[in-house]
Amino acid sequence: MSGNGREDETRMRLLEAAGEIFSCKGYQAATVREITRSARANLAAVHYHFGSKDRLYQAVLEHAHREAGRRFPPDLGLPAGADARARLYAYVRALLLRLEDKSRHAWLARLMAREMAEPTSNLTLVVERCLAPASAVLRSIVADLLGPGAQPLEVARFSQSIVGQCRHFVLDRQVLSRLHPDCDPCQGGIEAVALHVVRFSLAALGCVDARDYVPPILASECGDAL
Repeated sequence: MSGNGREDETRMRLLEAAGEIFSCKGYQAATVREITRSARANLAAVHYHFGSKDRLYQAVLEHAHREAGRRFPPDLGLPAGADARARLYAYVRALLLRLEDKSRHAWLARLMAREMAEPTSNLTLVVERCLAPASAVLRSIVADLLGPGAQPLEVARFSQSIVGQCRHFVLDRQVLSRLHPDCDPCQGGIEAVALHVVRFSLAALGCVDARDYVPPILASECGDAL
């Protein structure tokens, strides 16, 4: 393996180790020593590859965003020119898959959630580079569904209501199963929840036959269990 290859491998190990530790402990509690030990790297590696703990954290946030986008893109492989309903379903399902991810990259969603719950000085970076592009996609879908004349505030509220439903079903699942022990709202997995969120949202958006909407078949990288 070349020197560059070894350096790339070390850098990636640092990103993965830092992501796991930052997502579990938060930025302040995580230490460079703990990160380098977990990454099997020497203590100077963080400074060599990133310059500082803060810049490592920024790199981890950007890595998390890129990886989530690669694994669960908002269109989930929809063909170009798909209608707004199909695009909404793909977006909702992709978001649910990200939130529910249980693979070795599960820390990706946890890290984003922690940054939003306990903001660091890097919140602006998260919003501008990670959240804003995805939000723009969803707002475009909602605007298409509302039709000409849709007001920006109306589009924003509908968009955030859709995101809020997805986060509620995944992040509050343990509460939901206790509130509704005889009819767990999450039964049926991601596919069922995604269809509910889309049908509910389409109805709120004034779309005809929203309750009868049949979604397209989409590719997904992981199972659909919630």
